Amino acid sequence: MLFSLIIMLYNVHFYGRGMGVSKYWFRLLMFGILLGTIPVIIIGWISYSISSKDIEVKVKEGNMLYLHQTQMRVDQHLKTIEMAAFQFAYSSPVTSTLNVVLTANDFDHIRSLSNGLNHLLTFSGVSGAKIVNIENNWYLSTTNIGTYEQLQERDQVDQYAKHPKSLYWFNPSYDALLTDGAEGDTAAPVIRMVLKIPPMPLTNKPREILLIDMMSSEIRNYLSQSRGLGEYFIIQQDGSNLLSDPRIDKFAGLQASIVQTIAESQTQEGFFTASLDGQDMGITYRVSPYNGWIYMSVVSINEITSQSKKIAHATLILGAAVMLIIGCLAFILSRRMYSPVRKLVEYSRDVHDVPSNRLREDEFGLIEESLRKLSDTGKDLKLQVQNQYTQLKEFFVLKLLFGQISEQDFQVRGRAYGFPANWMRLAVMTVQIDTLHDTRYTEKDRELLLYAINNIVGELLLPARRFEPIVLDQSQVTIICCTHDHPGQIKDELHQIAEQIRSTVKHYLQLTVSVGISRTYQQISQTMDAYNEALQALKRRISLGDDIIVYYEDTIAYDDLSNVIYSQLKLLEDQLIQAIKVGDVERIDVLLQQYLGSVRHREASLSEYPALMIQLISKIYQVVQDQGGSVIKVLGQRGSIEAYMKLHTLHEIEIWFKQDLIEPVIQFLNEQAESQYLDIANQMLKIIHEKYEEDISLETCASILNYHPVYLSRVFKKEVGVNFIDYLVEYRMNMAKKWLETTDLKIAKIAERLQYKNTSAFIRTFRRIAGMTPGQYREQVYKNQMQ
Repeated sequence: MLFSLIIMLYNVHFYGRGMGVSKYWFRLLMFGILLGTIPVIIIGWISYSISSKDIEVKVKEGNMLYLHQTQMRVDQHLKTIEMAAFQFAYSSPVTSTLNVVLTANDFDHIRSLSNGLNHLLTFSGVSGAKIVNIENNWYLSTTNIGTYEQLQERDQVDQYAKHPKSLYWFNPSYDALLTDGAEGDTAAPVIRMVLKIPPMPLTNKPREILLIDMMSSEIRNYLSQSRGLGEYFIIQQDGSNLLSDPRIDKFAGLQASIVQTIAESQTQEGFFTASLDGQDMGITYRVSPYNGWIYMSVVSINEITSQSKKIAHATLILGAAVMLIIGCLAFILSRRMYSPVRKLVEYSRDVHDVPSNRLREDEFGLIEESLRKLSDTGKDLKLQVQNQYTQLKEFFVLKLLFGQISEQDFQVRGRAYGFPANWMRLAVMTVQIDTLHDTRYTEKDRELLLYAINNIVGELLLPARRFEPIVLDQSQVTIICCTHDHPGQIKDELHQIAEQIRSTVKHYLQLTVSVGISRTYQQISQTMDAYNEALQALKRRISLGDDIIVYYEDTIAYDDLSNVIYSQLKLLEDQLIQAIKVGDVERIDVLLQQYLGSVRHREASLSEYPALMIQLISKIYQVVQDQGGSVIKVLGQRGSIEAYMKLHTLHEIEIWFKQDLIEPVIQFLNEQAESQYLDIANQMLKIIHEKYEEDISLETCASILNYHPVYLSRVFKKEVGVNFIDYLVEYRMNMAKKWLETTDLKIAKIAERLQYKNTSAFIRTFRRIAGMTPGQYREQVYKNQMQ
């Protein structure tokens, strides 16, 4: 060893001379070696005397730590499988089959459920999964489907349904394992998870039960990874062998001792000694707060004390090797003195791809050359960033159209983006595709076509004559800068631009488009109103047809005069349909009287009535079809258009609308609503569980599920038993508890993830739910874990 140290010091001295290091540095290196060696040897002897006395305590603490780590890993693995089970239970394939009698011919349902079950098998250790529908008499596993009576473990499933918990794990007997198909071919011991569906049942008896079997060997693998002394086991609260581990048989009787000790001491973790076959054994145990399983390690006391003998050998080896280690450390530290220059040289070599033999010629010259090249690269990057201005300009125009840019903002930021500053008047021009029918395009190509039109507009108009063109919703929008001030000249200029766009799109894309043009304006703050005017102008296509150029000012007089009655009818139609959807009978009568009164006051013959009312009838039919009903089944022949065409007076029509059309539809909607309550509530629960980290509300659920927020609030309260916001807050607080227990996230970060803009508000809410602040809760969890 001494010879090796001498060789190392010689290499250090040679390396130092080669790099221009002074002799003083070399002497300092030798002094550092001596100064570091003597204290380490002394400390080694002191450490041996102390550690040999404390070895038993350390082994106890180490075993407890390994038990804790193993328990955390097992709990996390089980929670992951449980989360996947919950997601599968709330998935649409499961919720859609709650009330369905599933047979082997229901291929779509079977495929969807099988995909979910097969997904559960992808989790480590999961050997089988099965879903049993008790109410509708069927079950489905990953390999088989059958009726509930055909299920070999039907009696056990009945017992699962009576269990007080909705979710629990246990060790089934071998004859209780899945026996159908491939799942029953293995006799390997498993632990089983039972999940009642729904997890928050509205009745005492669940509709479905999800069974997941995990190989006991998967959990035993976690135990085998423990690095402490002795052997590790897991038993249930009653002392039974959870994992069917044959190793525990040689420690028969210890399980009862552990259960008795826990009951007497009322502690969740600890250490005690017991005699087994005349040999003293040390037992360390820990109770999982998650599922109550007892993790224990069993080690011989003789094995613990024998570890102190190894310390003496380790100390001798440490004393013999310490000089070599200190020398290596000193050598490494000396090289680190040169490491900053070496890193720059290596970086320069990577930049220039210079051969290694050049590195000793002129290292700092190479670094200088690299910095110059980096400077040139930075200029190139600056040019690339400038190319991103297009996206920034489009975003600016988008905010301009929504009225989020003031005159002062535009004066500053508009100049920075290079927008036109000198114009006589401004106008907003919107371009929309008329139709994709009878063309070579499909509906999925619409967005791509709009971007193509946007590029055409950008190429046709010079930057000085327009702002950045953008695509917004189903329209291509451009703010045009007019170069004239006379109204006639402005209209000619805008018409020329619109006609050029229309003809170019038709030539290159073989599409007909219509162009809507707003009134001109001067103040940039009027852009949002002009954008709405351009969209309103395009609505004139309903009466004027396609492939047109429409000016907003040309539609004002026409709308105010000839369309006033028609607009009133359209408004009444929409209001009447909405009243039918919500079942407001009184409002339906009022709106129907107003609608028929508007028709009655039109100066037209009786033969014109069918053409006016068939539109309303079609909308009512659409309400039935949207709810999945058949018009002929709901209304019958009396509610058909043929029956309506046989009516001759408004009085007959009124009676037909009320008795033969609206009343059956309302009855059908009420029946559908009752059956949909549970499904809607489950979907809302799924939204909460999947999007609790997002800004969700009743309005969010309404936009996803296409229901009114008030309706969803009533359904959720009825089915779940609590208000939507109360359930959301409680679920978020539960997730906050989980993060406080299992992560090191700061409280402010947890509040931010749970959509609390104010940390104080989050703390107040947490204190109201949990009875303590988040910090106090985390401190309590930490203390419980350390006990």
